[in-house]
Amino acid sequence: MGFFNRKSNESAAAAAVATLPVDPALTALTGDYTIDPAHSSIGFTVRHAMVTNVRGTFAEHEGVLRLDGTNPDASTASIDVRIASIDTGIADRDGHLRSGDFFDAEQFPLMTFRSLHAQQLGGDTYRITGDLTIKDVTKPLAIDLEFNGSATDVYGNERVGFEGSAEILRSDWGLTWNAALETGGVMVSDKVKLNFDISAIKNAA
Repeated sequence: MGFFNRKSNESAAAAAVATLPVDPALTALTGDYTIDPAHSSIGFTVRHAMVTNVRGTFAEHEGVLRLDGTNPDASTASIDVRIASIDTGIADRDGHLRSGDFFDAEQFPLMTFRSLHAQQLGGDTYRITGDLTIKDVTKPLAIDLEFNGSATDVYGNERVGFEGSAEILRSDWGLTWNAALETGGVMVSDKVKLNFDISAIKNAA
C-alpha cells in the first residue's frame, strides 16, 4: 500500500508506479482523514525496577492522514500528542513524568511524529519511518504497522484502521532520569515500547 510517505526518491517512485498495478480497493480510500481520538490509543510500555512493566497512555492526541491509493508516495501522516495528558494510573508518577526530570511538559507540551517513508513488509504490514520529536530533540523513528482495513460505521463515517508498535531508547531524546537499585540495575529501563492503535475518519469531500 505504501501509505504515509512524505518524501521519496523520484526515480524509485516512478519505477514503482510503472511496475505495480493499482489496487481499486486502495484507490477508493484516497482522501484526507482525521484521527478519531475517542477510538484510538497511543501508549507505551517500560520496564520498572527490572522486574515488571509500567503501561501508560496519552489521552489527548490529534492527527491527520492523507491517503493516496493511486500514488501511495504522495500519502502523509502527522500526529501531535499532548504530554500533559499522560496517564499511568498513578497521579504522583504522572506528575513526575510531566516534570523536568522527564518530559518537561510545561516547556515542551507536544510530542510529534511526521512521516517520511513507507515500506511494505508483506501483506498488510508496513514499516513507516519519520521524525519523532520529544522535547527539543528530533530523531528518526520506524513504526511497524498493520493495516486493519476500512469500514463504514453506523453514522456513515468511512474509517480506516492501523495498529502497530516501535521501540526507542528514551535517552536518545534526552529522557535520562534514573535511580540505581540496591540490588543492581536501575529503576526505569532505557528501552520503551510505543503502541499505536489508530482509527481515522475520512473527511467530507
